[in-house]
Amino acid sequence: MSTVMKMNFLRPIILLCVLTMSLSGAYAQVNTDQVMRVGQNALYFEDYMLSIQYFNQAIQAKPYLAQPYLLRAIAKLNLDDYEGAEADASKALELNPYLTDAWEVRGVARQNTGRNRMAVADYTEALKLLPRNRQIMFNKALALNQLKDYDAASDVFAELIRFYPGFDNAYLGRARVSLERQDTVAAMADIDKALSINDKALNAYMMRADIAINSHGDYEQALADIDRAIRLQPRLAGLYINRAYLRYRLDSYSGAMADYDYAITLDPLNVAALFNRALLLSEVNANDLALEDYNRVLRLQPDDVRALYNRAVIHRAKGNYDEAIADISAVAEQYPDFPGAFYLRGSIYRDQGKLAKAEADFKKGERLSKSLTPEVAERYNREIAASAPDIVPDSDDSPKNGEKEQGGDAPDAAVSRRFAQLLTVENEVDFRDEYNNTAIRGRVQDRNLNIETEPMMMLSFYSSPTELRRNTYYIREVDDLNATRMLRYILVVTNVVPSIDEATAERHFQSIDYYNSYLASHTPRPVDLLGRALDFITVRDYANAEKDADRAIQLTPDLALAYMIRAQARYSRYLLERDGGADRKLDPLARAAAARSALQEIIDDYDKVISLSPNMAIAYFNRGNVLMEMEDVADAVKAFTKAIELKPDFGEAYYNRGYLALRSGRRNDGIADLSKAGELGIAPAYNLIKRMTP
Repeated sequence: MSTVMKMNFLRPIILLCVLTMSLSGAYAQVNTDQVMRVGQNALYFEDYMLSIQYFNQAIQAKPYLAQPYLLRAIAKLNLDDYEGAEADASKALELNPYLTDAWEVRGVARQNTGRNRMAVADYTEALKLLPRNRQIMFNKALALNQLKDYDAASDVFAELIRFYPGFDNAYLGRARVSLERQDTVAAMADIDKALSINDKALNAYMMRADIAINSHGDYEQALADIDRAIRLQPRLAGLYINRAYLRYRLDSYSGAMADYDYAITLDPLNVAALFNRALLLSEVNANDLALEDYNRVLRLQPDDVRALYNRAVIHRAKGNYDEAIADISAVAEQYPDFPGAFYLRGSIYRDQGKLAKAEADFKKGERLSKSLTPEVAERYNREIAASAPDIVPDSDDSPKNGEKEQGGDAPDAAVSRRFAQLLTVENEVDFRDEYNNTAIRGRVQDRNLNIETEPMMMLSFYSSPTELRRNTYYIREVDDLNATRMLRYILVVTNVVPSIDEATAERHFQSIDYYNSYLASHTPRPVDLLGRALDFITVRDYANAEKDADRAIQLTPDLALAYMIRAQARYSRYLLERDGGADRKLDPLARAAAARSALQEIIDDYDKVISLSPNMAIAYFNRGNVLMEMEDVADAVKAFTKAIELKPDFGEAYYNRGYLALRSGRRNDGIADLSKAGELGIAPAYNLIKRMTP
């Protein structure tokens, strides 16, 4: 039975570096120094997203300085953007190979992605510059242990303890090596020593519980240690899964069920919790609920043979024979020498009255059983036909079966499935309702945010700037129009349009009345029609806004902003009808055709904008969003790519392109785009990066 006791040693570290940059020189130099200082202050106070924006400015001003890349790498590391942190640390080392912190940061980033051999090399370089650095020595020892180089890991831990005899984690690290070598006596001695130094050492209680379970089956002692661990970390899902297992072993079914329920509340995508809860539910004959959990497991991991086998048992119990046959046949295909699969399928065929097929499977199962060794039979039973909840698999920070090397996407289908499942999980927080400093401070990747694309860029008289994105976006035509002072309000470009209050709405109704009076007594000008159209959009009267844009286009067919405004009015009306059910009386095919026709009109408007203003990145971005709505992923990616070519700092375009890459199963491409989006201030990118990391 596999064990769990996760070693939480490998956490992203915060390195506060003292700058030694000269304060003399030209004004630009002083300005860069000031930007760096403010960025460091933000980093110290864990405003990671904000600090990145300051380091971006420093890099843009002086790309030959190593320090801004290093500090940005540290911020990304704390946001769990390991690929981005590694890239920045590598750039810092390219500019200055004597930056000890850069070697360490890159080592930590690589260790978190399982590239332990490369991490060891980085730590070795760092230790040449700082030979007795405690954290670097410790991380190097962990990486060596993960590489199964136990002798080297033990040597580093011994040296670490000699230099730092009061460092409790060093004893726990050495205990881990002892456990790998099956030396529980030495491991317990180190665990006890660590607890004598620090009685709040979470990993010590977890490891001691592990030993109690596997060495002498002392579930009471293990439960006491897991209870202590939960008091120290009450929101760690794995602890509740392990406690549920112990409660099950101690015949506390209700306690076990409560722990599985809470673990799933904390982590709705936790396969171990879902699978174990399903086993427990099936044991008490709650087959419908168990089936729901097995279905969720198999949506996340469609080839999970244990879930398939046990779901087949549930389907058989419910009389769903065709579904049961499909599941157990999938198991038999993956494990053609497993007799249990054929015995179960034979039993199902017999229940169906298909006696010839049943006899054939029984005979095959009997033939396989005779050639099966007890060891292999036990392995099959453990890996496939689980009959009781298990503790979660060993979740040590090291990849299983040695070192995992990066070098290509995970299978596209697996990535796409995980991403699709993320979209079905109910979220507790709507990020767009919290555009304030607390929503971007700290480890934003840990917040439970809605997974949504970045919305369209809109022309509006109002915006909701954030601390990360204070300015609205630039379109030359909008700037030119504002310069004429012919509109009644200043026009901005934003994708965060706030709701308006009653007083604001009244001002725009009065503005519409003004335009009505003016246009009734004067020759219509396109600018007046567009001004009124924007007022109509502000008060959500999209049909009249579209009519005014139509008239402006008739008067001046080469006016790019008129097509932009008409596209915006049409898209807003489309969303209103889509979500409000205005066309529910139509049959589904007619509804789909009407929606596609409406979206195509919007695409046509953006095509016209692009033909009139080919360098308008925002037009390509909006076109990409409409194509996403039309499920035209390939063309949407092309539109976002063009937007990025025209505007290399277009964070929203990177985010949406990354979103589509993950949806298509291209994890590496998606993570790279999301990393860039996060760097450019799109906070949800880091949340999605973390949630797409298995």
